[in-house]
Amino acid sequence: MLPKFCGRGTFVIALIWSLTCVFLFCEFLIYYSAIFQCVWPDTVPQSNKGRESSAPVLRALFLADTHLLGAIRGHWFDKLRREWQMERAFQTAMWLLRPEIVFILGDVFDEGKWSSPKNWEDDVRRFRQMFRHPNDTELVVLVGNHDIGFHYEMNLFKLQRFEKVFNVTSARVVTKKGVNFVLVNSVALHGDGCYICQMVEKELIKISHALNCSIQSNPMNERCLGLENFPSTRPILLQHYPLYRVSDAECTGEDAAAPEEKNLVFKEQYDVLSQEASRKLLWWFRPRLILSGHTHSACEVLHRETFLEVSVPSFSWRNRNNPSFILGSISSLNFTLSKCFLPRESTVISIYCFASALLIILTLFYFQLLKGMLHCVSCLVSKHKSL
Repeated sequence: MLPKFCGRGTFVIALIWSLTCVFLFCEFLIYYSAIFQCVWPDTVPQSNKGRESSAPVLRALFLADTHLLGAIRGHWFDKLRREWQMERAFQTAMWLLRPEIVFILGDVFDEGKWSSPKNWEDDVRRFRQMFRHPNDTELVVLVGNHDIGFHYEMNLFKLQRFEKVFNVTSARVVTKKGVNFVLVNSVALHGDGCYICQMVEKELIKISHALNCSIQSNPMNERCLGLENFPSTRPILLQHYPLYRVSDAECTGEDAAAPEEKNLVFKEQYDVLSQEASRKLLWWFRPRLILSGHTHSACEVLHRETFLEVSVPSFSWRNRNNPSFILGSISSLNFTLSKCFLPRESTVISIYCFASALLIILTLFYFQLLKGMLHCVSCLVSKHKSL
């Protein structure tokens, strides 16, 4: 017989305590252990520190494609599991990293394009709970195709509903610490002359003109009079759709697209922007950096060997096993990016399975059930041999 080192009540308490510890680690502490390893990158290369040390540095966090599940396709357990993961990851990042500004690059909701007013209100309530943030952190949300629908589903009602909740417009400049961020509703860059497309394109041209005038050495040019004045630095372009690229074949890294998906050819105006819309954005803004989402996978592309675009992976376990977000240390003169990985869903599941199996075995040993089971198996094996 196995010696009993403790009474039954003590064993049950120890069992409950072990389960509690596993739960606390998997649902809380694992996020701290993962995000604690992330650090803000140094924005100034060593060779340039003397020249650029005076420029203030903005700490910006970028994430994408949260896809909060809705009432139509969202199973309650799926909502509970994945939304808890995103809430704990975001709240841990807020506490450990203290970003000054956070950008969510579209597809905040999974069913915004279908949501009834009641379901929309419920989705917004859950979003505000999950992504609550300190008063000294600004949260900026961009629109994606799942928030208002693809181009053929988009209408003014859904667009204005989104813009009212998040206090954004389809074309806008956010300036912080001398850094200009151009926010674009890329769903409206279809180029077919629709009312929303015309409105957005007209506003983007106006913003482009104002930014270019701010960069010019002669701001008193009569063409620039009356325009809004911005810091004289090239902007950072933020949008949901990536600029046009053929596929993800050249993308690398552990959070790039899976090998079987890399060579799939992207469809213009569905997977990526059209070549024409991409050309216009690069011509209008000549951005020093482009950040986008939509594909749910990471990628870095150098357009025309000049314009760097970084595709930000999905923030949700529902879309990938290893979500991540981008940390940016950005000044008016320079920028540096680093990636912060969240815990893998497979890791959490493995911990739960291993802990459960171990506790079951210990329980069976304690109550001497395992001995009886082994005896029965031994008897069956003996009978089989005798036959």
